[in-house]
Amino acid sequence: MKSFIYVLLFYFSLLIGSAAFAQTASNPKVVITGVRFSYPLVEKWIKDYQAVNPNTTISIEARTTTDPAQYDLLIEAYEPDAAVKESREYLYIGRYALLPVANATSAFAKAFSDKGLNKELFNQVYFSDIYADKKNAKKIDFPYTVYTRLQKAGAPITFAHYFGFTQPNIKGKAISGADEHLIKALLRDTTGVSYSTPGLLYNLETRKPLDGLAVLPVDVDGNGRVSNDEKYFNDLDKVISALETDDLKNIPVEYLHVSISKTSTNPEALRFLHWLIDHSNEDLHHFGYLNPDPEVFKKGKERLLKQVAFN
Repeated sequence: MKSFIYVLLFYFSLLIGSAAFAQTASNPKVVITGVRFSYPLVEKWIKDYQAVNPNTTISIEARTTTDPAQYDLLIEAYEPDAAVKESREYLYIGRYALLPVANATSAFAKAFSDKGLNKELFNQVYFSDIYADKKNAKKIDFPYTVYTRLQKAGAPITFAHYFGFTQPNIKGKAISGADEHLIKALLRDTTGVSYSTPGLLYNLETRKPLDGLAVLPVDVDGNGRVSNDEKYFNDLDKVISALETDDLKNIPVEYLHVSISKTSTNPEALRFLHWLIDHSNEDLHHFGYLNPDPEVFKKGKERLLKQVAFN
């Protein structure tokens, strides 16, 4: 009798296991993590993918001070180290810019919404430079407070590197949290100054800066001053058009890339990544991103299409 019961239990456990496997196979799951300012764009991709693949569950697991213990796709906003790149395959899916911004009611905004910022002012306002010639510094006779990120992150790394510095050289108040927390700090502080991505600075429907923010014009031709034809920063579409068609100076631009493990690959994550190859650029401009360089995108596409085939 005991033997019969053991046999029944054995087959019952197999039945439960088979049912669980079937459920997993018919309801594949993908976990995405990475740079938080990309989440609105990623959520749009997920929505469109699930519309044609309703049995797939794709979720974003927000990073905190570290990445989640397990994830399938990683979206980042700065170039990874060579050692990290050895284990993952990358698709450089779009580019983002970083623009100077101030609280719209600040004395800083009133002074520089018309004059704009050139390279020397960027260095003076945003960076601690022990080698700078203080005698040539522009006199700014009103208070301003620079806000930056506390943790290592794509935006401050890119911003500092462009101007010849590292993230610790950015001066001011370091804010814990994500890039959107800088925007919240600016809106609360009438002396606030910072930098951020267009997707966080503009209303994506009206294409104008968010209420309470002043996106500052920049000396984009590098001649040391801001002319009238460089004052188009109140219109997101004009900013994107200029960045994609002209070789602009004093505006850091970097890639947004998504990567997947070369070895422990979730087939559905790879399927989603292949879908992005054909559909990701449809939403880039709306969310404030630039298209990738066609050759850079093509190389990533070719590498991914060679990775583990699936049915």
